[in-house]
Amino acid sequence: MTYQRKPEWLKTKLQSNTQFVQVNKIVKEHGLHTICASGRCPNMCECWNKGTATFMILGEICTRACKFCNTLTGKPLPPDSTEPEKLANSIRLMNLQHAVITSVDRDDLADSGAAHWAATILAVKTVNPNTTLEVLIPDFDGKTELIDIVIAEKPDIISHNLETVRRLTPSIRTKAKYDTSLKVLTYISSQNIVAKTGIMLGLGETEDEVITLMDDALATGCQILTIGQYMQPSRSNIAVSEYITPEKFEEYKQIGLKKGFRHVESAPLVRSSYCADKHVK
Repeated sequence: MTYQRKPEWLKTKLQSNTQFVQVNKIVKEHGLHTICASGRCPNMCECWNKGTATFMILGEICTRACKFCNTLTGKPLPPDSTEPEKLANSIRLMNLQHAVITSVDRDDLADSGAAHWAATILAVKTVNPNTTLEVLIPDFDGKTELIDIVIAEKPDIISHNLETVRRLTPSIRTKAKYDTSLKVLTYISSQNIVAKTGIMLGLGETEDEVITLMDDALATGCQILTIGQYMQPSRSNIAVSEYITPEKFEEYKQIGLKKGFRHVESAPLVRSSYCADKHVK
C-alpha cells in the first residue's frame, strides 16, 4: 500500500508543565509501564499535564500480536508481585485525580492475569481513595468467572475495546473475536458497572459498518464510546487505509449520541483513555 502523508490535523506539538515533568520522573524512577509512552499516544502531554495517566500492568510483553499494536510480543516474564503496591504509591506521589489501568494479554497465565488485576485495583483504591479509576481489560477469553474477579474490586468504569468493525476483526486482531468482545461488554453492563468501548477508524471500514458497530455496542448496555484515527506505529504494523477528516469524526459523534450513548469522544487524536476523567463525572 502506498504511504500516505499525515494531514495537518494529526500533527501535534509537545507541551509540558511541572505536572508532566513530575509524572514522567515518577514513571521512570519506579519502573512503571504506561500505554501513553509505549503506544506513542499523541495526547500524552495533555493528559499528564492535567493529572491523568494510563498505566500498563503485567509487564510489557504481550502474548498476542494484533496488527495495529506496537506492544512487544513474545514470552512474558512472571507477574511482578510488588507491582500493585508500586503503582498505588506512584499514583499517590503523582497526586493523580484519575487513573486508567490497562494490561498486555497474558494467555500464558491460568487466570489470564485476573488475580493480579484485582490486587492492583485494590491497592490503588486503598492508597488513593479519592482517585477515580477506569480499567481497560483484555477479553479474558470471555470467561465471566475471570471478569468477576475484576468486577469484585469495583472500579468506576470497566472498558473493553472492540477496536474495529466485525468484518475487519479477523485480519486486525489475532486471538480476539468480535462476538467475544460483545459478550464481555454485555456481562460488564449486566453487573451494574459502567461499560465503555473504543474503536479506530482508517483501517478500511465503511460508514455502515461503523454504525452497525454502534448498534452492537449499545445492545450490550455499553454507555461510553471513543472513536479515533488509527496511525501506523511502525513499519511492521498494518498500514493506514484512510485518514478520516475531523468533520467525519464529529458526524460519528452526533450519530452515537443520538443513538443513545451517554458519552462519545470522537476526533482524529482520540484514544480510548482520552478525557477519561470526564467519563466518570
